[in-house]
Amino acid sequence: MAVGNSLAKSQQKTGLTAYLTNDAVKNQINNVVGGKNGTRFISSIVSAVNANASLQECTNASIVSAALLGESLNLSPSPQLGQYYLVPFKDKEKGKVAQFQLGYKGYIQLAIRSGQYKKLNVLAIKEGELINFDPLNEEIEVKLIENEEAREQAETIGYYAMFEYVNGFKKAIYWSKEKMKAHAMKYSPGYAADIKKKTSWTFWSKDFDGMAYKTMLRQLISKWGIMSIDMVQAIDSDMAVINADGTKDYVETDEGNFIEQTPVEESVQEITEDVSAPVQDAGVEDDIQQNFFD
Repeated sequence: MAVGNSLAKSQQKTGLTAYLTNDAVKNQINNVVGGKNGTRFISSIVSAVNANASLQECTNASIVSAALLGESLNLSPSPQLGQYYLVPFKDKEKGKVAQFQLGYKGYIQLAIRSGQYKKLNVLAIKEGELINFDPLNEEIEVKLIENEEAREQAETIGYYAMFEYVNGFKKAIYWSKEKMKAHAMKYSPGYAADIKKKTSWTFWSKDFDGMAYKTMLRQLISKWGIMSIDMVQAIDSDMAVINADGTKDYVETDEGNFIEQTPVEESVQEITEDVSAPVQDAGVEDDIQQNFFD
């Protein structure tokens, strides 16, 4: 690691630690977390920041506020779980900030907790699998590729999502991949710039299927699903920078706002699966434990 990068990382980590032990921030965290969960919460933040060089350059306030929202929804920032992400963006006024982005697995978790859903599924449909989708009766006929490895390698042609309530009500939608691409191009200028310049700045470029699953669940649940208070809050806060006072700024997602990030698969290797595991710098956690919950 270059000396300059090492120094920048050290300064950010020290700044974050000092920020976390500030009385006002301690009170803010205690109001949402409190008790023994505070140490786990802080460990997860420090681990996430340590594992993402771009996140280290974001303002401490935006990191903590986004993480507190995730915590209030009882969702994990662990990349392996894919429930929500802290995504670095550039803001013209505030500099580099962390944005709250809900993952498709976060939608699933919040829906399951409502107790209203008997079934909930989202699936990529591969080439040769789709026989027919009847949009009037919302019935799909497919013949799935039995060999899992062959299915994984097959080209995706569309996406299917459905839910069934415990009372028997059902809803299902199917989008072709072309429709999904058109949606991504319309609502993500960053992705449109990726396509034009053949770059990979956005989650749409890095994990198209994951973003497609999220889009399908959002379309399905927000239009026809029963939404809990937590689900409404999560959808309202998705793709937003959360301010300390609870207000939200929706960062314009054009190409100039994106910060090149560590690929998700690399981040997974660096963050332990158990978010309550000790942070790499034990001294940092010890200082926090001694100073946080007075």
